[in-house]
Amino acid sequence: MSDLPITEQENERSRGLDTLSIADTLALINDEDHGVPAAVRRELPSITRAVEGVVARLRQGGRIIYVGTGTSGRLGVLDASECPPTYGVPAELVQGLIAGGYEACWRAVEASEDDGEAGARDLAARGVTAADVVVGIAASGRTPYTIGAVAHARSIGAFTVAVTCVPGSAITQAVDVPIVPVVGPEVVAGSTRMKAGTAQKLVLNMISTTAMIQLGYVRGNRMTNMRARNSKLQARAVRILQSETGLDEAAATTALEAGGGDVATAVVMVKSGCTRERAAEALASAGGVIDRAIASLGQEG
Repeated sequence: MSDLPITEQENERSRGLDTLSIADTLALINDEDHGVPAAVRRELPSITRAVEGVVARLRQGGRIIYVGTGTSGRLGVLDASECPPTYGVPAELVQGLIAGGYEACWRAVEASEDDGEAGARDLAARGVTAADVVVGIAASGRTPYTIGAVAHARSIGAFTVAVTCVPGSAITQAVDVPIVPVVGPEVVAGSTRMKAGTAQKLVLNMISTTAMIQLGYVRGNRMTNMRARNSKLQARAVRILQSETGLDEAAATTALEAGGGDVATAVVMVKSGCTRERAAEALASAGGVIDRAIASLGQEG
């Protein structure tokens, strides 16, 4: 058993799992989950190095491409898919690549993870270059598909990161920055969608969120570049606009409508006194960063 990666080993604390009551099972799972944030915290220096590299590449026009299989791949697709609505960035900026294609997001395609050459091929098909960031996500750290992808990315000069829960695993040797929150054996042996998946999700949240903050897509702690595309987001957008501009609710609603439902455009319009068309042009030239757009309009005036 000792030659198994820690994510595959049996958890001594859950050996009698099938004999426990529902309440005791839930308590045990919760107890095990308590250690996950601490494991992630121990990796903050590595996460910092990763985010520094991500920000540097994105500022030069690069992209983030998450790569993984199974649960790890789904987590990458999830984080990538949430960046455009949250930060108003193009869908191409943060991408998720999962073995077996997007069908694997809802149907298991396990065999696809064993092909290392497929990982490199699929990544090459995305047009990865030295300007990009490739984040390999693999709980066990030994998935051929993911290792093949990050090895290819590193060979052409891309910045590479691994998120794994097994120290010293193969993927840690294949990247520039390994992030390794060690959460130990799972409650259900080998079910890495549990603690390992939670740790990976926390790390991906930190990478993408901090990168977007550094790039200027958050003002204060507000999602000033979000898209108001339903009633809940519409109400949130009005609140953000009120906080940003000091307008009352009615005026903020009117300003948001004038900005075409786009918070960033409305903020620039209100603060600069310009038209919607000019605000949109300034934002496009500023890469969507509100402060830069406002500054450029002020310089014109």
